[in-house]
Amino acid sequence: MSTPILVVEDEAKIRQLVKIYLEKEGYEVWEAGNGEMGMDMFLKCSPCLIILDLMLPKMNGIELCKQIRQDWKHDVPIIMLTAKIREEDRVAGLQAGADDYVIKPFSPRELVARVEAVLRRTEQRCNKISYNGLTIKLCRGEVWLHGRQIHLTQSEFRLLHFFMQHPNQILSREQLLEQLYPNGEKWVMERTIDVHIGKLREKLEDNPSQPKWIQTVRGMGYKFVAS
Repeated sequence: MSTPILVVEDEAKIRQLVKIYLEKEGYEVWEAGNGEMGMDMFLKCSPCLIILDLMLPKMNGIELCKQIRQDWKHDVPIIMLTAKIREEDRVAGLQAGADDYVIKPFSPRELVARVEAVLRRTEQRCNKISYNGLTIKLCRGEVWLHGRQIHLTQSEFRLLHFFMQHPNQILSREQLLEQLYPNGEKWVMERTIDVHIGKLREKLEDNPSQPKWIQTVRGMGYKFVAS
């Protein structure tokens, strides 16, 4: 999967310029034109890195950075992008939780190099799979749904990981059992999968009786729906 990067910048021309250069390097780019939209997109796409303008309408970059760090307790790398050059402004951004600071006007190539440098330093944070606000962080054993951590058992985590590795594919109970019990314990019944999936739905779904994420395919198995 590609590496998602969120660009929060109110100037459309700058957003497009940054997007062009990042996409050339193979990154998946999400965009937001103000701070409130930036927060919504952050919760939706769970980016590996955020490029964040300091001066934004509706919610400025400092406020957004603080909300991500303090309210959501999230360690996603953040690069501040701003025209402000005063030392106190740079210090305020770093104190709010930014990992790096780039001053406008800037070289797009330098910005991409900064992105790559920050990602190298924090690469374990991005060892994850994410679909529409549901994120599984493999190295940390964590699952997040729209910015809220979901606590799963080891079996539930392994099942969800396997589902998210095979989006929109029908997986039989036998295939799912092989993931949970690779040594082939003969005493385990196929209906054990139904129990685990029922628990997963209780934790992931707004309405477990009408599941959005893990759907039953009658007579065949289950499918993780990633639209």
